[in-house]
Amino acid sequence: MPDLSPLPAPDTEVEYAEVARAESERGELVLRQRREGEGPVVLELRANGVFVMDTREVGSERALATAALAVVEQPRAVVVGGLGLGFTLREVLTDPRVERAAVVEIEQSLVDWMRDGTVPHGPTLLADERVTVVVADVAAALEEARPASYDLVLLDVDNGPGYLVHDENAAIYRAPFLRTAARALRPGGAVVVWSAQESPALERAMREALGECEVHPHPVLLQEREETYWLYLARV
Repeated sequence: MPDLSPLPAPDTEVEYAEVARAESERGELVLRQRREGEGPVVLELRANGVFVMDTREVGSERALATAALAVVEQPRAVVVGGLGLGFTLREVLTDPRVERAAVVEIEQSLVDWMRDGTVPHGPTLLADERVTVVVADVAAALEEARPASYDLVLLDVDNGPGYLVHDENAAIYRAPFLRTAARALRPGGAVVVWSAQESPALERAMREALGECEVHPHPVLLQEREETYWLYLARV
């Protein structure tokens, strides 16, 4: 898997320091900070050595939420698959129409780091009375959800189907799971999936499971490197 972490500017010294580390049955989770020259300190999350996200480039996480919220008339109840560093959830909570937000995160240690302030903005975010944190696999959580109980399902579990953090997550991007997600939605709801690369297979799976799929490219600039992230959206 290629490294999706931002590249430092040429001739810029980068300093790294480990903030927290945890082990689970899925492997190693590391939170570290980096400083590029005289720039601000950036928190960076890695799973088994793979860059997942940081606190510098959060545009794609915000876009995942805003694109989905824009297509649902009344997004009263939202599921966010993957807590990460909380930026998708935070964007969801800026919408006054949202009455309930359930975030499903499989790594207890990541939830703990957000709650105890290891991630500085975490305690305030998770203290919002609309938020429920579920420590579970998102596939199992949605399988157990009551039918027609949510208006949005937002999936930001990996770096997309082409850059899996854990191999078993491949099932999340296939038609059977996407049908499970759709069953949890009320009429007019939507499923939105974030991917670090274009994925025709994901588009086909969403069309098979949900009958349609809109593909939205999202250009980003990671320091001097131009990238395009992708949002896959389907309504029910």
